[in-house]
Amino acid sequence: MMVEQSIVTAPPAETNPGLRSRIYRFFGITRQIVIKVYHGYGHADQLVIYGQVFRQSPLPRRRFRKNVLNNTWALLRLFMVKPYPLAKLQTEWQGRKLFTEADKDGFFKFEWKDEPPLEQGWHEMTVQMISDRGEAIEGKGQVYIPYTTQYGFISDVDDTFLISHSANLRKRLFVLFTQNARSRKPFEGVVKHYQLLALGNTTAAAPNPFFYVSSSEWNLYDYLLEFVRVNELPQGVFLLNVLKQLKQLLKTGQNNHEGKFTRIVRIIQNYPKQRFVLLGDSSQHDPYIYESIVKHFPAQIHAVYIRDVYKKNKAKVQEVMANIEASGVPVCFFEHSQDAISHSMKLGLINPLSP
Repeated sequence: MMVEQSIVTAPPAETNPGLRSRIYRFFGITRQIVIKVYHGYGHADQLVIYGQVFRQSPLPRRRFRKNVLNNTWALLRLFMVKPYPLAKLQTEWQGRKLFTEADKDGFFKFEWKDEPPLEQGWHEMTVQMISDRGEAIEGKGQVYIPYTTQYGFISDVDDTFLISHSANLRKRLFVLFTQNARSRKPFEGVVKHYQLLALGNTTAAAPNPFFYVSSSEWNLYDYLLEFVRVNELPQGVFLLNVLKQLKQLLKTGQNNHEGKFTRIVRIIQNYPKQRFVLLGDSSQHDPYIYESIVKHFPAQIHAVYIRDVYKKNKAKVQEVMANIEASGVPVCFFEHSQDAISHSMKLGLINPLSP
């Protein structure tokens, strides 16, 4: 089960917050400095954890009502953010102090090395702001050190396991505005497929690693974490797109596909001895990104799965899948998850005795 992220904010600067601060809080927004720490990952030679510092950000959602107005406002809040630039930050790993500085957009990254062997699994980390004013501002996140398993899985999110209608902006925005992380639905059978993949050729104590790489923005990080938790998908590391402001909301999940390619490359390069399975869909650029990944890392890609969700692209995607298969990498272009499960069994990705 996924461990929920907790955020610790600075105490109010005054005993009785001003009217403006109370109004913001009433609408679910805090004007206090917040450090949000995203899940990191790595191994002895390369550990990394990301995050963002905000001077305005949404408060964590506590109620998930089936109400259009509540869901619309909850989504809008995710984009009503104001980064805190150039903050100086520190964290600690195994008694060792690490330091970094946020960029002008408040985004920060810690990178470091350690001596093997490393304890595998999830490790909680606390990031603190270094302040001359003595403010106690910190945020908590986790770093994942994968177990030594045969396979790793890199999956897209929208229309790969989360029904999103990415190819239709009107439908995509309608779903985002009217539903929430607990009312959104995964494709039928996809949770079972992912759960079986997580346990394929390994045990529950040492699951295969999952990396969720999406064109969705970091604004939706908590939203996606909650969806994965509620639907009992494998816990994994999210690598998302750059933060967007409210005025950019209509472009959510669009563009920057080169950035997605780069994030996938970074994962594969970090684990040169790992074989990966790529999972995506036909609504946008996944087939073309994965084709390029196969060309760059032919020895590390074990299989490619593409969900058929956009009929207008079907002929083009079939051609791309044929090119990938001709290079020696098995492919599965499927509409129903049960077909993907059957393919995974034949390929040996899922234990034969799995239910």
